[in-house]
Amino acid sequence: MVARYYRELLNFCLRTLKDRAAAADVVQESYARYLSMQRAGQAIAEPRALLHQTARRLLIDGHRRAAVRDHHDLDSLLETQQPAAPAHAQPEEIYAYEEYATAIASAIEALPPRCREAFILNRFDGLSHQQVADKMGISRNMVAQHVMRGVLSCKAVEARIKGRQS
Repeated sequence: MVARYYRELLNFCLRTLKDRAAAADVVQESYARYLSMQRAGQAIAEPRALLHQTARRLLIDGHRRAAVRDHHDLDSLLETQQPAAPAHAQPEEIYAYEEYATAIASAIEALPPRCREAFILNRFDGLSHQQVADKMGISRNMVAQHVMRGVLSCKAVEARIKGRQS
């Protein structure tokens, strides 16, 4: 029954898109949505109107998507015209971060064993000073000293790395 609207709908879409293949795709999607609604048990009083409305909405959605994607094909752009990757994905940034992470890990590893344990429990495992003290069997003040020593060690590494970058 709805097949008789195909040519009319195709011409409607073709006037807007000026591309026969794209218009046929919109018509096909319109029919697919119509059939989906029909299979779902929805009563369709005006199939022609529904097909036209569906096609109109698909055309609007396609136009909106095209406006959002309004750019040149990246492959056709010169290398200098291509958009740069985000800063965090630049090779220099990745290398700098890996260098920083390795230096911080080495600084933590160089801490005395009890100091390192208190620092890791507090900063990485999220335990409070009191929880670390209870777990390690030391005073809260000693935990604070260990944590402060670890923080100062990490800050020294950070300052050394920033000094090299300047």
